[in-house]
Amino acid sequence: MIKTVSSALLLFIFPLSLLKNGDDLPINKIQVIGSHNSYKKAIDSHLFEKIKQKDSVSASKIDYEHISVTAQLDMGLRNLEIDVYADSKGGKYAHPRGLDWVKDQAPYDVNKEMEAPGFKVFHIQDLDFRSDFLTLKGGLEKLKQWSDAHPDHTPIFITLEAKDDKMKGEGYSDPEPFNAELFNQLDQALLAGLGKNKIITPDQVRGNYKTLAAAVSRDNWPTLKQARGKFLFILDQKGEKMELYIKGHPSLKGRVLFANAEAGRPEAGMMIINNAKDPLIPQLIKKGYIIRTRADSDTQEARNNDRSNFDAACASGAQIITTDYYLKSTHFKSEYAISFENGKYFRLNPFFKSY
Repeated sequence: MIKTVSSALLLFIFPLSLLKNGDDLPINKIQVIGSHNSYKKAIDSHLFEKIKQKDSVSASKIDYEHISVTAQLDMGLRNLEIDVYADSKGGKYAHPRGLDWVKDQAPYDVNKEMEAPGFKVFHIQDLDFRSDFLTLKGGLEKLKQWSDAHPDHTPIFITLEAKDDKMKGEGYSDPEPFNAELFNQLDQALLAGLGKNKIITPDQVRGNYKTLAAAVSRDNWPTLKQARGKFLFILDQKGEKMELYIKGHPSLKGRVLFANAEAGRPEAGMMIINNAKDPLIPQLIKKGYIIRTRADSDTQEARNNDRSNFDAACASGAQIITTDYYLKSTHFKSEYAISFENGKYFRLNPFFKSY
């Protein structure tokens, strides 16, 4: 069981400004900025022109890229998003069909990582497939190396999406559907890649409470001090896939990832609400939940230099705010870039100053 001092009592005795580094606060009292599709590299320019000619609107929505995940962490970002595709036999995505659609593209998978069985990491099969790390195993190795080199780092929240949607139209690979065994393998891959001591699990947060939701309602999150050097994962799924992950694991007992379960369910702890202006967010924050929301999507806010969603996200109290633009775009002219004051991406959550 992770024991924390009542946050209401703590804030009454010690104002946020007087808490040294916030280390004695539970982690639902912090606020971080991170990246969406954190692994994503730019689509090769020759292939992108082909995509743009066919559907310029859809092309504009994926016209962005990220620096390496380790460079993002060096900057101070504390949320990442990883998309995983199952590849039980190996080689399923070794030669994306997009490589055949136009000539003169940059080399791909020169080390033949995609030939081995295991979870693969990219955005859209055959179309948007270039990644900072092509396999989940390789990505976790990068994260562990960075974490080991920065053992006192503030907690890193990782949104993980298990992708198996088919693309519309002909010429695309059909993903391998996720099932119970694949979700078990996903849990094991995370534990093997980072080590159990580096992951905060639902079991740890639940402690001796009957349900995860009950623990969360009592602020039984680890303190910032307890969470330093660690990672938390949330499964970005609803519906059948979320239920499949939960099945047989009441209150996520024995699971590695938190689930995007609705408030009131025994498994509820962390949630994803993409609309930063949703009035439900501050209500859920007051109940102890950790919420992830978005400052921008589909490049639209950046193109219009519209910071209203980011401002709303900050004010809502959502602990995790994702963006594609912690740096200005290099794909189109815009001054849009997201950070807290003084160019920071982590802070004590000002929502609780007035609550």
